[in-house]
Amino acid sequence: MAEFVRIYEENPNPREIAKVIKVLRNGGLIIYPTDTVYGMGCDITNTKALEKIARIKGIKLDKANFSFICADLSNLSDYVKQIDTPTFKILKKALPGPYTFILPGNNNLPKEFKKKKTVGIRVPNNNIARTLVKELGNPIISTSIRDEDEIIEYTTDPELIYEKWDNLVDLVIDGGYGDNIPSTVIDLSGDEPIIVREGKGSIDI
Repeated sequence: MAEFVRIYEENPNPREIAKVIKVLRNGGLIIYPTDTVYGMGCDITNTKALEKIARIKGIKLDKANFSFICADLSNLSDYVKQIDTPTFKILKKALPGPYTFILPGNNNLPKEFKKKKTVGIRVPNNNIARTLVKELGNPIISTSIRDEDEIIEYTTDPELIYEKWDNLVDLVIDGGYGDNIPSTVIDLSGDEPIIVREGKGSIDI
């Protein structure tokens, strides 16, 4: 059974945040709010946790397109090749916000992602998600939790999410109702920006 923890975005309780960090450091999986849909995540440095998420999603880890949740743009150089000024300007204008940017990865990527040429970076405009990354000290690997329902793609109610996922993850954060529109995905790894998926973020950036 997963733990169910209520955290308020305006003022995340340090004690509750510490509880979540402990789960992440111990290789646990969490479900947490972002500025779009709820996501499932784990510590990027924990191989067993990464493998567990890939298993739940039914994909091979080296084929997985997980996002890296960062607290701000200062984490970028850890995993992304040097980016030019126009690209940085786009990122600075759009983040924090409901976007996933695909950028060229560098040689510091965790070994599980070494084969990947690109990496999806997210800096959500959500205080809970960013506080977790800051306290953890490195990005959280993340994937959206989809619903099998044909009409409802994403569950927005944390209590319903908990009911569905409590046997698969270690902790579910109730950060209030989530959104049901995913992030806008923009590929900045080539010469021109390419819109991969139009979601919550405006494409006029």
